[in-house]
Amino acid sequence: MGTLPTIHAEEEKLPWEDYARCVHCGLCLNDCPTYRLWGQEADSPRGRIQQMLQVEYGGRHPDASFVRHIDRCLDCRACESVCPSGVEYGKLVEQARARIEQEFRRSLGGRLARQLFYRHLLPYPGRMASLARWLRRIERTSLPRRIARRTRQPARALPLHLLPPVDSEFFFSRHGLIFPAQGRRRARVALFAGCVTQLTLTSLNEATLRVLQANGCEVVIPAGQWCCGALAVHAGFRDVARALARRVLDTFLPVSCDAIVTHTAGCGSTLKEYARLFPPGSKDHARAGELAQRVRDVTEWLDTLGLVAPLDALALRVTYQDPCHLAHGQRIRQAPRRLLRAIPGLELIEMERSDQCCGSAGVYNLTQAAAAAEILREKMRHIAATEAQTIVTANSGCILQLRAGVALWGEKQSVVHVVELLHRALHDPPGGRPAS
Repeated sequence: MGTLPTIHAEEEKLPWEDYARCVHCGLCLNDCPTYRLWGQEADSPRGRIQQMLQVEYGGRHPDASFVRHIDRCLDCRACESVCPSGVEYGKLVEQARARIEQEFRRSLGGRLARQLFYRHLLPYPGRMASLARWLRRIERTSLPRRIARRTRQPARALPLHLLPPVDSEFFFSRHGLIFPAQGRRRARVALFAGCVTQLTLTSLNEATLRVLQANGCEVVIPAGQWCCGALAVHAGFRDVARALARRVLDTFLPVSCDAIVTHTAGCGSTLKEYARLFPPGSKDHARAGELAQRVRDVTEWLDTLGLVAPLDALALRVTYQDPCHLAHGQRIRQAPRRLLRAIPGLELIEMERSDQCCGSAGVYNLTQAAAAAEILREKMRHIAATEAQTIVTANSGCILQLRAGVALWGEKQSVVHVVELLHRALHDPPGGRPAS
């Protein structure tokens, strides 16, 4: 798939007004997971914005204190949903992390780990597949159970994130195929399968494909697709993110379709915001805008299109966890709930703080494991209060995080995506043959 650039491109400063829009009202504080956790102004949205201003316009260079507070941000964007001034906090923190990547010298081990993952593993599906196979072999040993027993305290790393479950079959074999609609064709969509999902949650891609088919969508799975660059964006590797974005643009823009559908909120938010990666007026900026007009989260798409496939009853008590980049990044809250309520027999019980981050936040549960564990434990308390048998969400990272939460503090709940429940309820699921 080619070689990615290894030279850091200098990032242009964001306008001073983007930072000054914050009026320090404090309405975001109660919705910021890290402020709620530590009660420190420097770990609140407005506190971090002040530090960013000092770096961008006050002559301050990124130092260890600045890096610590920016690294401790989940980039969940909950502050954006309650901000009366419309501060685009996600854009600001991503800029700050790009500045850190350019100007701050981390420890040798930190630099090597970040370079290895973001530049030499994540962009290359073959390498990631090899890593997944290696992890699968480890899963079959007693090591994960031993780690789990030794790290059960919430202030310690979550073992299930170090060794994520790997599906027995990858989704790569589906690339380049077209699957026909069941019944009358109502739309033609291109499926963005994601990278982590293809390795750890093949069943989610399969369920998405089948539910789309069952509701009258012809589904194209473009060949050559891989990572959208979301993890690189959040980590400050914007040159890597741009290279990955260009691959996505080259792969999906030529496809004739009514929508580009993704089932992972973090991917969808990044795909819709690709224009931030490219200078206004550039060809890639225009192409990014064109792509954004076609990207739809699968819950958003199905809710707009309307379900027509007959559904059998599922006698389940469920609760719904809002993924941050669906609720706060894309402002999609009701579509997943309407789809769940369309399943006969399903009882949806709302949890307290359903839109508070579960602690996954890309790779936050690895890089800030203790904080992620505390945030997840609070989430599991809210889930337990609903007495739900099944936890439903709409993001692959949330699924893995919540499954870890169930293993550590849960009550044997299952954790599934919205479309997986829809797939389970299909009265007449489509067959597996692609169109000729």
